[in-house]
Amino acid sequence: MIRRLALLAVLAGPAGAADLGFVTSQNAGAVTVIDLASGAVRAELPLPGAPAPVAYDPGTGRAYVVAAETGRLTVLDESGRAVGGRDLPEGAFGIAVAPGGGVFVTEWYQGRLLRLDADLRELWSVATGKAPAGVASDGALVATADRDGDSVSIYDAASGALRARVKVGQHPYAVTFHGGRLWTADVQSDTVSVIDPQAGTLLGQVPTGSHPYGVAFAGGRGFVTDQYAGTVTVFDPETLAVITSLETGDYPEGIAALPDGSGVVVAHWDSNTLVWIDAASLEITREIALPDGPRAFGAFTGRSR
Repeated sequence: MIRRLALLAVLAGPAGAADLGFVTSQNAGAVTVIDLASGAVRAELPLPGAPAPVAYDPGTGRAYVVAAETGRLTVLDESGRAVGGRDLPEGAFGIAVAPGGGVFVTEWYQGRLLRLDADLRELWSVATGKAPAGVASDGALVATADRDGDSVSIYDAASGALRARVKVGQHPYAVTFHGGRLWTADVQSDTVSVIDPQAGTLLGQVPTGSHPYGVAFAGGRGFVTDQYAGTVTVFDPETLAVITSLETGDYPEGIAALPDGSGVVVAHWDSNTLVWIDAASLEITREIALPDGPRAFGAFTGRSR
């Protein structure tokens, strides 16, 4: 059941910079704003249409959420208030912050990538591989995980010009830039694929648990959520060697680094929890309850100004 905290800041303390997370709960139709340093819920608001993908831009103080059932894009401020939005085609899914404000959005059914400016006006639209899911940008490039194409498409972030299309594992879902490389969670092949985005070549793969969903990096380590295994695979991003597998909860999905780099947070769709993992000790340091079906697909954490 959704706790009715919409538009209310419930975290005590002075205003100012804070480490925030925006967690979407698809089944409950809710978004929860969390202070990541304390684990306190700052706000919670109902958002219809099965919200799942999310991208937080600390530079503008805006979080962007897509309703998976309708394609509606909603813009939130850091207090959890809806401050804008736009209707996108049904099947709008992956979302990532674009340089200079605005966002990139994948359209699953149409097989396209959109770039919207800070006012949510379309700047360009380009074709992707089949069924694009996740999207990520390092500022100069933007990449999509083309699930049904078993590939990653890489574009110039400013113009949308296609730079490369790279075959990876089966059904890539999430895609992440880190350390000058691209990383995808390949759901059906139980791998993370590693790509050189400049050369457009596959560099290697990391074995994971069953049905990897998201990838994040902290403390010099990589972390992958394994949906069906209920685990997080930890690996060395330099050698690609697996370090360990951690049991974290039922059906882990969204994962993102803490803003200070000390660890990661993981949303569990079946456990209805958000879990903190310390990157050095690999121990769970905190766990909080969330509304039903948290997914948090995207870069949902950051440090506010």
